[in-house]
Amino acid sequence: MELFDTHAHLCDERYGEDIDEVIARARDAGVSRILLASAEMSDSEAAIRMASEKNGDVELFCSVGVHPHSASDYDDQSHELLSGWISDREKNRIVALGEIGLDYHYDLSPRDVQKAVFIRQFELACREEIPVIIHEREASADMLAILTDFGKRGLLSETPGVFHCYSGSAQTAQILVRMGFLLGFDGPVTFRNNKKAWEVLSSIPLDRILIETDCPYLTPEPFRGKRNEPAYITYILVKIADYLGKSPEEMARITTGNARRLFRI
Repeated sequence: MELFDTHAHLCDERYGEDIDEVIARARDAGVSRILLASAEMSDSEAAIRMASEKNGDVELFCSVGVHPHSASDYDDQSHELLSGWISDREKNRIVALGEIGLDYHYDLSPRDVQKAVFIRQFELACREEIPVIIHEREASADMLAILTDFGKRGLLSETPGVFHCYSGSAQTAQILVRMGFLLGFDGPVTFRNNKKAWEVLSSIPLDRILIETDCPYLTPEPFRGKRNEPAYITYILVKIADYLGKSPEEMARITTGNARRLFRI
């Protein structure tokens, strides 16, 4: 099987001592591509560097952008730097802008700041014609209002991006799919009695499903409580395949194809 982990934070300090072994285990598990997701400017710079330096048997790509938790730190200098990286995206192995969005669970940045920074980064992605990786938690009403406005302004492309680690309702999922978005699924799909995830997966087309680990977070069963890593994506794949009545090989082909189409790889 050829697997694509579409959201991994391998620049996290928890991989500082064994990153090469982590990548090797991913390769042995069938992972052929990993997208290094970013949450801050420093994180983005580290992802660009790692995608270049450690690109080998496992192809590494990256995204750049500022998470809503750090929205208060985003300024004109950040925006110019982000624009420069994206304009030279092939050299930097950048395939998406993100993760960006809204998080009203922790409110680590004021909500009006989160919205302004999200809109500014999303507008940059639209101008540069690069997909976005969106983080949304407990902010679906404001998120849908912003996306609806982007649609009215003619800014949404046919496939604007992915809602990473999707945890919303099936109803909202269907709205996002109609807007062109894909949805990313992580370790929580392996948790017992996660009925919401199954309702969502049952309600969307197969061509809108991505798999991701969000490592080192959201570790799937049977490793829950331990540090996550890309090799564990097989547990997510098998669980989704079993639920949807597909073989793991077929689900791998579908999700890898979806990722390559979205990120233009």
